[in-house]
Formats: sequence, C-alpha cells, structure tokens
Amino acid sequence: MRKWLPLTAVCLGAFMLLVDVTIVTVALPDMAADMHTGFSALQWVMDVYALALAALLLGAGSLADRIGRRRVYLGGLVLFAAASLACGLATGPAVLITFRAVQGLGGAAMFATTMALLSAAYQGRDRGVAFGVWGAVNGAAAAAGPIIGGLLTEHFGWRWIFYINLPVCALAVYVTLKAVADSRDPHAKGLDLPGMTAFTAGAGVVTYALIRAGENGWTSAATLGLLGLGAAAFAVFVLVELRTARPMLDLSLFRSRTFVGVMAAALLLSGAAFSYLMYVSLWLQSVEGMSPVGAGMVVVPLSLASFLVSALAGRLLHGAPARLTIGGGLALIGAGALLQAWMLDAGDGWPALVPGLVMTGAGVGAAIPSLAATAMGAVAPARAGMAGGALNTARQLGMAFGIAVLGSLFHAGLADGLAGSGQARGTAEALASGGAGRLLAAAPAAKAWVEAAFVNGLRETFVASGVMGLLGALAVVLLIRSAGRSAGAPQAGGRPAEAVAVPDPV
Repeated sequence: MRKWLPLTAVCLGAFMLLVDVTIVTVALPDMAADMHTGFSALQWVMDVYALALAALLLGAGSLADRIGRRRVYLGGLVLFAAASLACGLATGPAVLITFRAVQGLGGAAMFATTMALLSAAYQGRDRGVAFGVWGAVNGAAAAAGPIIGGLLTEHFGWRWIFYINLPVCALAVYVTLKAVADSRDPHAKGLDLPGMTAFTAGAGVVTYALIRAGENGWTSAATLGLLGLGAAAFAVFVLVELRTARPMLDLSLFRSRTFVGVMAAALLLSGAAFSYLMYVSLWLQSVEGMSPVGAGMVVVPLSLASFLVSALAGRLLHGAPARLTIGGGLALIGAGALLQAWMLDAGDGWPALVPGLVMTGAGVGAAIPSLAATAMGAVAPARAGMAGGALNTARQLGMAFGIAVLGSLFHAGLADGLAGSGQARGTAEALASGGAGRLLAAAPAAKAWVEAAFVNGLRETFVASGVMGLLGALAVVLLIRSAGRSAGAPQAGGRPAEAVAVPDPV
C-alpha cells in the first residue's frame, strides 16, 4: 500500500481544488444574505477563483520545473489552506473575493504539478493505474462539489465550505512530505514574468469588463474602453512570447489548425456547459425555496450523464474522428442549453431542466475524453506538457468568461422581465443578489412576477450557452482535421492521453 501514497497525496489536492470551483455555487444565497452584498460581488466570488487558476497555471508549471514540483505542490497546499481559513473568516465581500483569488493561486500551484508528480512516481502499468484513479477522483470531484457544498451550507453554515479544506490540506501535506519525491527540469531557465503579468492583466480586465457590461451597457464607453485595455494587454502578451527565449506558451503551437480548434472547443465548452449553474442555483433557492442540498442535487443528472457517457465513449468511440466526438459533444451541449430555455416557463420547477441537463452532460462526456488526446496529437512530443497546460488554461478561462457574460445577460433578463410590474429599478439587483426569498416571505402575492422575471433571466443565459456550444461545434468542424485522434490514443513515450486530461469542474 505504501507505493500508492504519492497517488493519495496528489488526489487529495486535485479533489479539493476542483471541488472548490463549484462548491460555492449553492452557498451564494446564504453568503449574500449574511454579507448584504450585491450581484457583481457574487459573480466575483465564483469568477475570481477560476480566473486565478487560468491566469497562473502556465506560470506555476514553469516555476515548478525550475525549483521542484513537490516544493511548489506543498506551497500550493499551504497557501490554499491559509486562503480557505481567511475566506471562512471573511466579514465582507472584498475580503472574501481577495482570498478566493489567493485560493486560486494555491490551486494553480497544485493543478500545474499533479501530472508531473504522478509521472515521476510511477512507471509502466502502475502509471496507467495511477492516472486512471486520478481521473476518476477528478470526476468524483465534479459531481461532489454542489452536494458537499449543499450539505455543509445547510447543516453548518456557508463558512464551512472553506473550513473543510483545512483538515484535507493538512492530511495532503503530511502524505506529500512522507511519500512524494521531488523532481524538476534540469534544463529549466528563468520565469517568463512579463508574459505572466500581461496574460493575467488581460484576463482580469476582460473579465471585469464583462461583469460590468450589464450595468454600464455593452456599447458604453466604459465597457468598450475596458475591453480595449484587455485586448492591449493580450497583445503585449503575444509580443512578449514571440520575443522571449523561454516563453511560458510557445505561440508556434497555434500554427496547427487542429490545436486552434481544440483550444476554441475547450474555451467554449466550459462557458456553455457550466457557467449558468450559478444562476440556476440562485433561482432554485431564492425563488423555488429549495434547500442548498436540494439545489445541489438538481445538477446531479448533468454530472451523472457526463460520467456514464465518458466511460462508454472510451470503449465505443475509440478511434472515432475527433470532429465527431468533440464537435458532436459540443453540439449536444448547445442543444441541451437550448432545450432548457425552451422547456422552462413561469410556474415550472426544477424538473423542466432535467432533460436539458442530461443532454448537456452527455455532450460533456462525449467531448472531454478526446480533447486532450487531440491536443497532444497536434503538437510535437516535446511540447506535450505545454499543450496540456494551455488546454487546462483555456477551460478555466472559458469558465471565468462564461460566468461574467452570462451574469450580465441574466441581470439584463431579470430587468426586462420586471418591465410592466411597476417595480423600482433596484428590484432586479435585489433579486439577482438572492433577495427573492425575503421579498416573497414578506409579499407572497409577488410570486408570479418574481418567477416570470427569473425565468426570463435564465432563458437569456440558456440561449447564450446554447449559442456558445453550437459555435464551438462549428469551430471544431472547420478547424480540426478528420485525422485527429480520439479518446485513449497513446502519446509519445507510451503515456495515455488521459494523463493530461482534467475533467471540467462540475
């Protein structure tokens, strides 16, 4: 059993950091009530964690190569634990958002080193077993996040979704110190700090612009100016990567149309499949009166369908063209979101969402196993690690951008749904911030127009998610060559494709 201790250490950290992507979802109404915070702050609580993961993942991997993967992994665990404690103790939204970002920094340090630590710890058959278990644990984290969050929030309070990380981190640190050997790249050079700074600035400014667009207007000078500033930061990032001797992202990878298609698919998949769940949770708890546990259970059909289809896809679709598995999966994701928009009406409860959630989960299960294998097949073996990091970055960035865009659309849809109800301008903000429950408790007769407003807002998010999914499918058809490899294709050196795949955080 001792030989599996490194796997245990890595799986503890991976499970924890992926659970924390969505564990917050079901706790948002309680957070809003406790902190008296607004809608944009709730978006940032969700968004800043995914944004930090996306922005810092490649840089954390470069640092680990230089100073040691175990050292960076341990540092990430300790930082994650400290930030979790600070989040639990936060008395206001600004402190909570700040330390959610620090959590993301710790998560990026762990995320960037898990695969390298497993590769160094195991060889041959044991390596295949280790990566298989690691993938299964990540899949379990995807399904467990909303349920664990619901149980903790309902029985102990929302702060315990952060406190629970402390014993897990302590155990992971102990097992890592006891059983995990260090490794590093003997040829690693200096960090690409200018590139890291420019990429982080671009991602942060664009996310801020998208979150504020709902209030400022999509064509306002403030929104366009912020988007322009973000685009300029990304342009600086491109110039830096082209000029530096050791870029954190080799832009020559994008000479491959297939690689570009995979990156576009990864970005749009996360935004289309998962970003609207935050707003669904607000509706279920504040309007439908469901408990946090109940709200978490509603999304289980998505996770269950994803798990089952992913398991079947590896056997039934092995060798199928990547255009079919990835493009077809994205088309299912888009259709699932549009089905939810079509079926949901005022007065309907959560069952109206289930068929669309199942369809979306099936699409995720079909697309995910092929993404990493196709990305790896599109680049030279020496760039496999960088390509895997870019893929994971795109998926987290898609989540961050998706939450921001859909949040603006949800807020605007709420406001439009209130037109004619005679409500004050601030009512949409109050509803979006989880205040519907308090309003309905004081005025039960308001149920009809509150439900109508929420349904209108949710439809906006579902339609946008559907469009993202279908655009992703179109990008795959146009860019990915039919020779792209499907799930399970072996990589150079005998490493399975699943070794670089990280399930999406739901």
